[in-house]
Amino acid sequence: QVQLVESGGGLVQPGGSLRLSCAASGNPVNILGMGWYRQVPGKQREVVATIHMYGNTNYGASVKGRFLIPRDNAKNTVYLQMNSLKPEDTAVYYCNADDPPYLYWGLGTQVTVSS
Repeated sequence: QVQLVESGGGLVQPGGSLRLSCAASGNPVNILGMGWYRQVPGKQREVVATIHMYGNTNYGASVKGRFLIPRDNAKNTVYLQMNSLKPEDTAVYYCNADDPPYLYWGLGTQVTVSS
């Protein structure tokens, strides 16, 4: 069993930056990868960024070049560094962990980009 706790959401102005954190606890030793997803009301959850245990990263087209997904293995924590934020980045951001056959999700953290 793995528990994920996100933090770092909030209100930021367009063009600003924000860093989200996702800490994994419980039994995270077999996690193959972690990622960030986001969702707005009425739309499907979409992938923002993922990182594999070997370090391979992937980014959604709308955030490529603006967001980064660094991690701290010693702390079992993955981050989402969001730069040059736009109003369309407003969403609830969820962390997930792939621990086959299980897929764990955090409760989400709200990010609002507005002036």
